Amino acid sequence: MEDPRKLEEGLHAAKKNADDISNENNEHNKSATKSEPVAEEKREEEPPLVKQKAKRVATLDAFRGLTIVLMVLVDDAGGAYSRIDHSPWNGCTLADFVMPFFLFIVGVAIALALKRIPKVSYAVRKVILRTLKLLFWGILLQGGYSHAPYDLAYGVDMKLIRWCGILQRIALVYFIVALIEIVTTKLRPTSLDPGHFSIFTAYKWQWIGGFVAFVIYMVTTFSLYVPDWSFVAKDDSDKLETYTVICGMRGHLGPACNAVGYVDRQAWGINHLYNQPVWSRLKACTFSSPDSGPFRKDAPTWCRAPFEPEGLLSSISAIISGTIGIHYGHVLIHFKGHAERLKQWVSMALVLLIVAVILHFTDAIPINKQLYSFSYVCFTAGAAGIVFSLFYLLIDVWGMRKPFLFLEWIGMNAMLVFVMAAQGIFAGFINGWYFKSPDNNLVNWIQQHVFFDVWKSEKVGTLLYVIFAEITFWAVVSGILHKLRIYWKL
Repeated sequence: MEDPRKLEEGLHAAKKNADDISNENNEHNKSATKSEPVAEEKREEEPPLVKQKAKRVATLDAFRGLTIVLMVLVDDAGGAYSRIDHSPWNGCTLADFVMPFFLFIVGVAIALALKRIPKVSYAVRKVILRTLKLLFWGILLQGGYSHAPYDLAYGVDMKLIRWCGILQRIALVYFIVALIEIVTTKLRPTSLDPGHFSIFTAYKWQWIGGFVAFVIYMVTTFSLYVPDWSFVAKDDSDKLETYTVICGMRGHLGPACNAVGYVDRQAWGINHLYNQPVWSRLKACTFSSPDSGPFRKDAPTWCRAPFEPEGLLSSISAIISGTIGIHYGHVLIHFKGHAERLKQWVSMALVLLIVAVILHFTDAIPINKQLYSFSYVCFTAGAAGIVFSLFYLLIDVWGMRKPFLFLEWIGMNAMLVFVMAAQGIFAGFINGWYFKSPDNNLVNWIQQHVFFDVWKSEKVGTLLYVIFAEITFWAVVSGILHKLRIYWKL
């Protein structure tokens, strides 16, 4: 490779000689025509003298920030407003958009991060390391070790540890989708063929990966035989009792005998599953539905059973959400015009929404977050596509960035806000400094005296507390950290 200083000298000398040539315009045009292929080859072989910093897509951070905000809102206000909490079974509420929105934006980010891969082995090691970090934090925060924010104790019985969770699912989807993107790097096109569907054929291996996940999920869900099963839980008198659920069937999509739950019971063991499933809020389980409440006397036995909402089979289905997300990232890379990008994104989103509505309302495959059904994948990915397109139009096309800055700040420090706010670690830290009694702490005092007493309503007070004391607080913190260029990245 030539010395950059010599290259500069050569360029200056060429320019000086060119000034002395008559008929400069004609000669310059001829020279440019001849030297163009050579210049193209040199640009490929030699790195640029000055590395240009890529323009950051603000929509990416704003969308990620929105997802974190939704998570904090539904986690901490969902108890007061059950309509925004997770759907007890079929259907989709505000809380049910959080996980697929996460996976969607992970897919978009993978496409941009792996746009150029200088060394495949290094990229694979980096993906593996990040996956292990996500798994570690997931088990630490949601495995039962942390009891924040209300219980000041730490530790978990390894016989009861929960192996699955939000970060664990993100880790699996990230690993599979990123790995496919890396190993197919040499098969990527430098430019697309004409046609609306060329972006799909150009990245066929990514779609093949998503299709394999779809086939595994669908075949297992509808063909796996689910036998009777038993579990131990506390009865109404707080005594341990063994319950049996009668199944002996295939293709069941209800709470009791679905293949998703069966796979998790076999893979992890029933003691390692989430022991407060949302199906306990169904009408069959409690008269308080859709709120939580005491079990009915005639409640089915499965109402008390554990169920893993972020389990193995449902996480395989979740790979499709990441695949759709990476497609949106590929569109962002290959289509330079705003109109072209929006056309691709919106059309894809509308098709997904139509498929989901048809599957749900014909009762073929109901929208169900707990099972991560295919209709749920389509519905939430379509919604994510519409929201992402709207953000792109408002922020990156029309330049309306200021109203969404707080979302950008949170999105740039998403891991920090997830751990500290959504998982209650910061509130747990504050609760650790109490006066005489653990309940007499600053967090409870603010909730009671600033929000509940002032508004004379626990529901309204809870919502306002979450909006101002949590979301607004962490938006300000994230903004300050952004100004200081401090980010928590895995």
